[in-house]
Amino acid sequence: MRNLKLLKSLRSSELQGPGSPQCFSVRSDTGSLLIASQFSVTEYNTQSGEVVSEASLTADGYLPEDGSGVVVGLQDLAELQSACLATAGGDVVLFNLNTSQLECVGSVGSGLTSMSWSPDEELVILTTGQETIIMMTKDFEPVTEVGIHQDDFGEGKFITVGWGKKETQFHGSEGKQAAQKKIQDSQPAVAWDDRKPRVTWRGDGQLFAVSAICPQTGARKVRVWNREGVLQATSEPINGLEQALCWKPSGSLIASSQRHPNKHSVVFMEKNGLLHGDFTLPFSKDQVKVKELLWNSDSTVLAVWLEDLAAGPDGTVKSYIQLWTVGNYHWYLKQSLDFDRDPQKAPASFCWDPERPLWLHVLTHNWTSITYDWGWTTERSPGLDMTDDASVAVIDGEKVLVTTFRQCVVPPPMSSFELQLKSPVNQVTFLCQPTRTNRIAVFTSNGQISVFGKVSKEDSDRTADGFRILSHPLFLQKTFRVTSHQNDPLALRQLLWLQDELFLAVTSGILPNTTTLLMLHPVQDAADTLAVRSQVEVEGVVISTAHLSQTGTLALQLEDGQIKKLLWDCPELSVEDWHDSNGCSVNFPVPCIQTALCCISGT
Repeated sequence: MRNLKLLKSLRSSELQGPGSPQCFSVRSDTGSLLIASQFSVTEYNTQSGEVVSEASLTADGYLPEDGSGVVVGLQDLAELQSACLATAGGDVVLFNLNTSQLECVGSVGSGLTSMSWSPDEELVILTTGQETIIMMTKDFEPVTEVGIHQDDFGEGKFITVGWGKKETQFHGSEGKQAAQKKIQDSQPAVAWDDRKPRVTWRGDGQLFAVSAICPQTGARKVRVWNREGVLQATSEPINGLEQALCWKPSGSLIASSQRHPNKHSVVFMEKNGLLHGDFTLPFSKDQVKVKELLWNSDSTVLAVWLEDLAAGPDGTVKSYIQLWTVGNYHWYLKQSLDFDRDPQKAPASFCWDPERPLWLHVLTHNWTSITYDWGWTTERSPGLDMTDDASVAVIDGEKVLVTTFRQCVVPPPMSSFELQLKSPVNQVTFLCQPTRTNRIAVFTSNGQISVFGKVSKEDSDRTADGFRILSHPLFLQKTFRVTSHQNDPLALRQLLWLQDELFLAVTSGILPNTTTLLMLHPVQDAADTLAVRSQVEVEGVVISTAHLSQTGTLALQLEDGQIKKLLWDCPELSVEDWHDSNGCSVNFPVPCIQTALCCISGT
């Protein structure tokens, strides 16, 4: 029953390189970004906003000077203190991060379509323009070269002993005609498919999967190989299988996407190529295309990068990055990042951090990098008396699942009742006022805050057929539109509902490593619009807030462990240090995962 809550975000727009970013990777030891465009490769420190090292890819002829070159892969190699990149022209180049020198370590005459390193960085897989797989060691010594398209199923071929034939099985409601059904030919890949191979490794580096267009059928087919280059299995024919491919690091499933006649799904395959589960995307079947799928390092979150198929009235398309989690065999959409229609502000690439599982790095076409840091949280009502229903709110796409534990215990994904919204939900907050803590405010990805509460007077505690109502649902009472000076997704975070029409929100400050606290209040001329009534700048990055409804005290925790007190019940916001009983400032050695306030002996 946990949600993903944005703790902080770091936006850096100081880097302005030539061309447009094509690939990027994160250095595991320093956290800096490695970015490759059609002109250069750059190491960029997002914390300081400085270019650490840079080298031109056109000066030495690795890419053409007219900007038509393509980088198909980029990987940080910590042991070599280098970055390895591959070009569509066929060159494999090492970029020394200490000397900023480029070295060509190999070249393929037919060109390259992808490059993928094993998790232990011992092996690299290259797919070539001749539809072959080249496996090499970290010293770029060839191990094997095999064709992508194989007639054989692989070493894991299923064995049939006779009684498993379709003709001899019991067919149930399908009837006898099921025995005569012929396997339909796979439909060709969709028109927008880039027709390039996709390579993904299992977390232990023992197996890798390749998705490629079959020359005979024109459809995508997934094959699984071991690290010796021996084919293990081939996927069953799957109509509508799309280009995205990512193996869950824990090793259990391979994720891809599939377009059905009536829906669009993310599907999962086992290592033997058989389908094993799926979930439906919240779009119509021809509304979006899935560009990429990426699991985070601990296999708890699946990121889905989508883009509209049809352009809007202005000729631009909208992009989304959605974060999905699973619990009790139910897939929850926990966060939706909706990007501006401006093509320069759309994502060019994104990746999870290799060391911190809930850090997501996004790079836009105009070289702006945004790093999101999430944490797990349970959103519960803060009341301490019998009027509080002990409610827990769970985000699930355009719905909020509410369970009132004072009246009933319902196992998820079921709930006492649901709140239906018109856009994906990103934040949920309960009202921080005594005796009114059951009211809920929901912040959706379209920039609106919807307020839900109980009706003022219950007509009856029983239904028409005599059942007694234990948990009364909440009803939509008002919707506010939030005006924000930032256009980035999730620019406002850690929303707190302090009073009836008063909200506190946290956003990144103007200067690096600062935070701006915003007090949002309805505009006089437009009661359905929330605007900034007052604001205050805080030195440091605020990662959590804690409020005590009995006293109105509000505490802030910074990423370095400092605790501050926000004085908000006054015309102008102000922040002061939190002092203990001895008058010393409270500063934890490391930031706390959870913070809360309580009152002991009136303090």
